Amino acid sequence: MSNIPLDIVIPIYNEGRKIIELFECFNKNIKTDFRVLLCYDDNTDNIFKFKNEFNNFKFNIKLVKNPKKGPCSAVKEGLNLGGSNCVIVYPADDLLNYDLIDHMYKAYTNGNDIVVASRFMKGGSMKGCPLIKSILVRLASTTLYLFSSIPVRDSSNGFRLFSRRLIDEVEIESKLGFAYSLELLAKCNRMGLKIKEIPAQWEERSEGSSRFRIMKWLPDYLRWYFYGLGTTWLRKKIKIRKKND
Repeated sequence: MSNIPLDIVIPIYNEGRKIIELFECFNKNIKTDFRVLLCYDDNTDNIFKFKNEFNNFKFNIKLVKNPKKGPCSAVKEGLNLGGSNCVIVYPADDLLNYDLIDHMYKAYTNGNDIVVASRFMKGGSMKGCPLIKSILVRLASTTLYLFSSIPVRDSSNGFRLFSRRLIDEVEIESKLGFAYSLELLAKCNRMGLKIKEIPAQWEERSEGSSRFRIMKWLPDYLRWYFYGLGTTWLRKKIKIRKKND
């Protein structure tokens, strides 16, 4: 186990100077000791143009090569490599919510295995989201909150904290997008572990291109959406990670 209490995993894809801006916010505002794991797809990523600037920050930054392609594989690699007590998956383009990181870590120390940054609880917001995406994420989150035992209003936001216990015990079966976050939420709830949500702000990115692929990722999201309902009504079993994984 690492001496650093918190790893922050950030999947990136040609984020450029935005990452340096984000690190400047981290440097000034986060009080918890942490390390950043930057998970990239290939060696042509423009993050390498800014690597020399990493030395300007007081926290450790590690570049992690994604063994495959896409955000799901990148995040899973970061989760598995981290040795801290807990991991926050943080969006590379989010310059609004860095001040939540200390609050999320405190919630973890109070016994929560998942801490969700929620756009749909009181105090949260979602702005500029494309209409179809907005309808789907709101509908899925609202119905899971009302008709399953999952105790959060925002089940699809990928920005959240996971305990090392949950990461080590539960096998992540998702292959695409950010479906792993819904999968871990449903499995954590099924195991009877504690889940907390805190309000967060979300805005559609104004620079670069989003990697959100609604039609390609939808089957994986639907699988874990119905699993979330099934954990309440059908008592579905959880796939536990093998000890030698």
